[in-house]
Amino acid sequence: MVWQRPRTLLGLILSSLGLVTLPLLIAVGYATYRLGQLTNDSIVVLDSAAASTTETERLGTLLINMERNARQYLLLGAERSLSAYREDEAALRESLLELSGLQQAAGAPEHLHQIAGLADNVNDVLLERQIDGAEERVITAFQAMDDAAASLADTMQQGTNEQLATLRNDSQRTQRLLGWLAATLVPVMSLLIVYILFLIVRPIRNVDRAIRAIGDGDFSHAIEITGPDDIEALGRQLEWLRGKLEESTNEKNKFLRHMSHELKTPLANIREGSELLMDGSVGSLAHEQEEVADILRLNSIKLQRLIENLLTFSAWQSKSALLETAPFDLKPLIFGVISQYRLAIAKSHIRLRLRVASVSILADAQKLRLIIDNLLSNAVKFTPEEGEISVSASLEGDTLVVSVRDSGPGIAEDDRDHIFEAFFQGKRLQDGPVGGTGIGLSIVHECVQAYQGSVELDSSGGTGARFVVRLPVNQVRSELPGEIPMVANE
Repeated sequence: MVWQRPRTLLGLILSSLGLVTLPLLIAVGYATYRLGQLTNDSIVVLDSAAASTTETERLGTLLINMERNARQYLLLGAERSLSAYREDEAALRESLLELSGLQQAAGAPEHLHQIAGLADNVNDVLLERQIDGAEERVITAFQAMDDAAASLADTMQQGTNEQLATLRNDSQRTQRLLGWLAATLVPVMSLLIVYILFLIVRPIRNVDRAIRAIGDGDFSHAIEITGPDDIEALGRQLEWLRGKLEESTNEKNKFLRHMSHELKTPLANIREGSELLMDGSVGSLAHEQEEVADILRLNSIKLQRLIENLLTFSAWQSKSALLETAPFDLKPLIFGVISQYRLAIAKSHIRLRLRVASVSILADAQKLRLIIDNLLSNAVKFTPEEGEISVSASLEGDTLVVSVRDSGPGIAEDDRDHIFEAFFQGKRLQDGPVGGTGIGLSIVHECVQAYQGSVELDSSGGTGARFVVRLPVNQVRSELPGEIPMVANE
């Protein structure tokens, strides 16, 4: 008969409990049975020993009384002595019968038979009281009965000792058997528990893994969970949910890509027009007109950056962004990113402190530019007028360490666990007519993950926010070995 695994989680748990406890119950039942047997055997042996001791002592007392009464009757002929003898003889016969019913060692029946025969001889002598040598024959018979009674006591004691030895051996065998049973039961139950945990924990762990994947936004793998029916039904529900979320995410990314591309064309025209106005290509402008044209140009740059972030985020979500490494110089890349913010920095009178190593590295320049661009954009956005921004980049072995610190209001304690989530915007108010999308730090996080590096918020010391990025790179050459130049704009 093939054991069918229960199809529900409750049934599996109940059957597992029964399967685990069954060997234990069998072992406990067998141990109880054997201990009961040993207890009963011990009681029998002890009762027999006590009874044999009592009866042999009684037998010795009866023989003494019988001998005294028999000799008195032979000497005096007193019927009272003969009557007392008859009573003791009846008690003797009863004691012999009692001893014959006890568990006896070899030789005990012969001694009982010998005592009974000698008692018959004494009776014959007492019936013929006047025969010659009657007293001598009675004394001789009682001496023989005393010897037989002593031998009977020794034989009964020997039988008791043999029974106790047998009982002791049985106890030791039972103890060893129970020890082997316990030693066998422990690994068997351990294997059963491991197997049951495998049956129960494995599908639950798969469900937990599937839920975590959905929570992390990974919809690339179909959810297939095997196990009890109710767990499989839960797996089917999770697969349905994964499909719906994947479809929704794909539609969202498609919308972002389409809208971003649609916005880039008119935005490029706006930026080009503002640049023409600023350059004086269509005629000179008054001071107030130049300020308006500058506002148009700056906000078009902000919009362009936001659209590029949306496109980058969409690419990451569709898993189309790959790491493309090539050698490049670190300082020109970082200074190129910073130059895009020179007007905003100058307008707010922000002090800029730079500490960038002059090295050439093998890495993905585009993604490193995105990382620095988004970190610097946040720093410029939240740094107040006449504040300070510090940017440093250096090599520590094969690790590029980039740090961006601002003197803004910092990041609220409640927001620090969510700042790298897409579309999350903290409690701090953002300046300017164009707000952020909440994906800048998310893109930083995605780029760092592509590098298999790390990004963290350093909240220790001072105000503002300091982001530290660590990326594994390969150094190609160092222009100024051992030096890290300092550039300051104050």
